[in-house]
Amino acid sequence: MRIVIAGGHGQIALRLERLLAQRGHEAAGIIRREGQGDDLREAGAEPVLLDLESATVEGVAAHLQGADAAVFAAGAGPGSGAARKDTVDRGAAVLFADAAVRAGVRRFLVVSSMGADPGHEGDDVFDVYLRAKGAADAYVQGLDRLDWTILRPGSLTDDAGTGLVRLEAHTGRGTVPRDDVAAVLAELLETPATAGLTLELVSGSTPVSVAVKSIAGN
Repeated sequence: MRIVIAGGHGQIALRLERLLAQRGHEAAGIIRREGQGDDLREAGAEPVLLDLESATVEGVAAHLQGADAAVFAAGAGPGSGAARKDTVDRGAAVLFADAAVRAGVRRFLVVSSMGADPGHEGDDVFDVYLRAKGAADAYVQGLDRLDWTILRPGSLTDDAGTGLVRLEAHTGRGTVPRDDVAAVLAELLETPATAGLTLELVSGSTPVSVAVKSIAGN
C-alpha cells in the first residue's frame, strides 16, 4: 500500500513510517520544512513539502493521487496558541479529509485525542484543542465517501512500547507509549473492517494485532 501521512515529522508519524517501511508499504510524509526531510528518508518514507495551513484542497489532493490510504497525524503542538489549534488541529484535518475525497482515497485514519469533543467547555488552550479535535472528528465522521477510523490515544509517553494495549470504544483515562500508538495505526491500516469506528487507546494486556482484530470483529 501507499500511505500518505499528514504531520509526517511528528513523533507518532516517524514511528509509523518506520513500521510501514518494515512491512513493505510505501509511506509518504507531509512536512512543512525541507530540513525535516532527512529524518523521513531515514525512517524509510518519502518527504512531501507542503504547508497544510496555506494549501488548497486541490493542491493536497494532487499529493494524494494514487494513495491507498491517508493518515492525519498533524498537530499544532504543545507550545502553540488557541489560533493554531483551530487552523491545524481542526482546519488542516478538514482540508486533508476533503482532499482525500477529491483524490478518491477512501481509507482515512485520524490520530485524535481522548476527550475530543466539539462541545467541550473551558477557556484554556487545551480546552480549545479538545474542541478543535472534536470538530475535526465530527467532520470526518460525516463523510460517507471515506472509510474512516478515528483513534483517540490517552496521555502519550516516550516509554518503549510493550505491544500490549487496550483498544475499545471507551477505555477510560490512561497512558500509552507513542510506539504502541504507531503499532496500532499500522495494524488499523491493514484491517479495513475497522472502518467507521472511533476508538480509545491506552496501555493494556492485549497484543496489538489481537486487539485490532477483536475490535474489528465486534
